[in-house]
Amino acid sequence: MKTKQTIAVIGAAGSMGSAISRSLSKGNYRLLLYANQQEKTRTLIGQIKAVQPSADVEAMDCKVQASWEADIIILAVPFEAEKEVAEKIREMANQKIVISISNPLNSSYDGLVTRPDTSAAEELQKLLPNSKVIKAFNTSFAANFSTPVIDGKQADAFIAGNDDEALQTVAELVAVAGFNPVVAGDLSASRILENMQLLLIRLGMKYNYNWLAGWKILHN
Repeated sequence: MKTKQTIAVIGAAGSMGSAISRSLSKGNYRLLLYANQQEKTRTLIGQIKAVQPSADVEAMDCKVQASWEADIIILAVPFEAEKEVAEKIREMANQKIVISISNPLNSSYDGLVTRPDTSAAEELQKLLPNSKVIKAFNTSFAANFSTPVIDGKQADAFIAGNDDEALQTVAELVAVAGFNPVVAGDLSASRILENMQLLLIRLGMKYNYNWLAGWKILHN
């Protein structure tokens, strides 16, 4: 039997963090949930246990401790918070998979704050040079995690990174969460993925998708 991996979700009380935590609680993982709002984290764990009584999940009161215990670290925080978190967990994240889910949107949702020649994930890799940064879960809305099948089709979830083994590990996470994993390329592909979610958000606002919309690649 495959060894149970420990996953730290930093920012677990947010809409995306809680959605990811709920989805991964179905898998053979030990989940360590951290958020600034500890009461929300405890409430989330109670909700998870009500649906998945056997889920191996616990609240952590320190992001550094959670990262130290984890095999995989998911940063479910906004882009503007990633630098501060990265600086605190850098040593604990050495040689570990760190998943970037953020989209560096500007305040008017009509562009990204990053330069065209970089991405949130690539900036995080610079902050964590000894970690295996993977872009994942950024092209999905929080509502997709409870409804990954939309209009009869399983939504795709795109992944980008420079380490093949890490990409495979994250692809398994994505599948457990209910999505069809698609490896888009190396970490530079995250520039495209972050723009894809910007487009999806703008389309959702224009056509009133009610934050339940996703990408699907159709092919032979």
